[in-house]
Amino acid sequence: MDIREVKRGRVFSFSLAHLVNDWYMNYIQTILPFMVAAGLSISKGAFLVSAFTITSSLLQPVFGYLVDQKNQRWMVYVGTMWMAVLLSLLGVFQNYPLLFIIVTLAGLGTAAFHPQASSMVTSASGQRKGFFQAVFTAAGNVGWALTPLVVVPFIQAYSMQYTPILMLPGVFAAILLWFTAPRDQVKAKSSPPPLLPALRSARAELAKVVLVVACRSLAYFGLISFLPLYLQHKNISLIAGSRLIFLMLFAGAMGGLVGGYISDLMGRKVVIVGSLIAATPLFYLFLVTRGALSYLLLALAGATLLASFSVTIVVAQEALPKNAAMASGLMLGFGIGIGGLGVGLVGLLAQHAGIVYAINLLIWLPLLAGLFGLALKGKQVPAVLPVSEVNKN
Repeated sequence: MDIREVKRGRVFSFSLAHLVNDWYMNYIQTILPFMVAAGLSISKGAFLVSAFTITSSLLQPVFGYLVDQKNQRWMVYVGTMWMAVLLSLLGVFQNYPLLFIIVTLAGLGTAAFHPQASSMVTSASGQRKGFFQAVFTAAGNVGWALTPLVVVPFIQAYSMQYTPILMLPGVFAAILLWFTAPRDQVKAKSSPPPLLPALRSARAELAKVVLVVACRSLAYFGLISFLPLYLQHKNISLIAGSRLIFLMLFAGAMGGLVGGYISDLMGRKVVIVGSLIAATPLFYLFLVTRGALSYLLLALAGATLLASFSVTIVVAQEALPKNAAMASGLMLGFGIGIGGLGVGLVGLLAQHAGIVYAINLLIWLPLLAGLFGLALKGKQVPAVLPVSEVNKN
């Protein structure tokens, strides 16, 4: 493929699939208040999130390595179907060990999807990798945002026993991917350089990015998991709380688009450090204000928290330019997974010290991530072609 060529059709196809896939990524957190209301402790529910995170995130570098060796087209549709079917069964079973096994196995589906899909998007993005990776990421974040808007009213209307119906979006997405996932990449794939030498040369920069992503992800997963419980503590209904979570995540998706675009113009480090440092005071002001102003502050906080989401992926891919899927796996998986694992510990903290204390701790993590980001290398701003010169597929 010409380095300047952007295959917009492929970017759109995988972005739509990413929306559906990540709709399920927020599923456990969304039904957590219902599970707590049914008698499950906050800490046990939080450890379900962590169990899902172990397989959905920490195994992504493994799948990324497989993709770098040879494109695995089947991962995108099989992974989506696998996760959708298993997670939809959570409302049917009450046995905690069984629930734990289901969420652990379900995570394998999204672990398979993300490195392959992200690598395909990167290969289709020409010189505008920052922006189109941001489009792909933003679609996933919109999926996260839509989960509470759909799942909370559904369960309140039909109860947890009918959650198997919620596998349908994943089934339809898997069928779509079966027909639309590009086949030509498998033929064009060249062998990547040996992985260990590449990791050795980039280990310092990758370690810094993983640290930034881990802190940001713990804040992200923690707020999605516990902010609804905090809002209930403040006498805000689950429906109203789900709308606020949607506002935060949708604004985050838009912030990710803006962040990816700016990173192509001004550099990656500027976006990572600036947005994350700004997120903490915005979250604090949201907690201490009321009414329309608090909604605006929450939207701005969500936008700044996720403005660097796709940017950190591109930083890792630029550090490992010949191992793009492995780099995606490190950021979407290992970095996020480390942060997501902390949700279980935050659940213990919430149970023993209170939900208010836990939330007030979580909002300081973006600031910490931004400070870690200061150690990243400030790379030269990448050249971006005018839109009029970018070929359409």
